[in-house]
Amino acid sequence: MTQDLPDATSATVTPAEGYAGDISPQLAFAWWRAGEALLVDVRSDAERAWVGFVPDAIAIAWKQWPGMTPNPDFDQDIQSLLPLQRKVLLLCRSGVRSIAAARRATELGLEAYNVLEGFEGDPDERGQRGHRQGWRQRGLPWMQS
Repeated sequence: MTQDLPDATSATVTPAEGYAGDISPQLAFAWWRAGEALLVDVRSDAERAWVGFVPDAIAIAWKQWPGMTPNPDFDQDIQSLLPLQRKVLLLCRSGVRSIAAARRATELGLEAYNVLEGFEGDPDERGQRGHRQGWRQRGLPWMQS
């Protein structure tokens, strides 16, 4: 990856309750690109397939569509990352589900961070995501199938 890092140098970690903290998409990308952390996309398989995904991110759904039921394999799958890296960056659609996933990953022994804004960010004035925040809008690498 040869992407520039907009505003990554000024980014900080915001402390959080129950996990290591909240970080910007830019800081997440910088840590991931430098090999300091693993990027874990906790969105459902359907979201990644239909909306887009981050190439080379690890896909471990927190909940699955339809019905957004909890992934029974989440604990086992996230714990399998421990031999690779203790620091994990959790990315969801808007940065909300990834908080719950970060708390659980922390309970399981990982140093877990929530990526603020998620992949698509908050809805705009028309109720549509993907227009004003998030991994995609920050110009970070992503693809669509």
